[in-house]
Amino acid sequence: QVQLVESGGGLAQPGGSLRLSCAASGFTFSSYAMSWARQAPGKGLEWVSGIYSDGSDTYYADSVKGRFTISRDNAKNTVYLQMNSLKPEETALYYCAKGPHGQLVLGEYDYWGQGTQVTVSS
Repeated sequence: QVQLVESGGGLAQPGGSLRLSCAASGFTFSSYAMSWARQAPGKGLEWVSGIYSDGSDTYYADSVKGRFTISRDNAKNTVYLQMNSLKPEETALYYCAKGPHGQLVLGEYDYWGQGTQVTVSS
């Protein structure tokens, strides 16, 4: 069965960095687009970034552009999110999600991980 397991969350200071990982199993990882999304306390789910199956194209929400970098290692079945210059308002539960296609289609996800908590605070 499909499994997505996020890791790498924790406490970061404002302006600091964290690198999230999402280990995938149960499907042909290299065939599907992947995304990261987040949910802050009391707020809705916000899409953050996505990457094509072969890593050839990446996309970002305007709020994180220039600070976050998504990447993937298809040999390791893992997608990453490097987060720099973190802000307190980015405290949230961060999820990775599998898309149903090789190309990224916003809003189309068929599996989700359980999330990893990121807290940005001094």
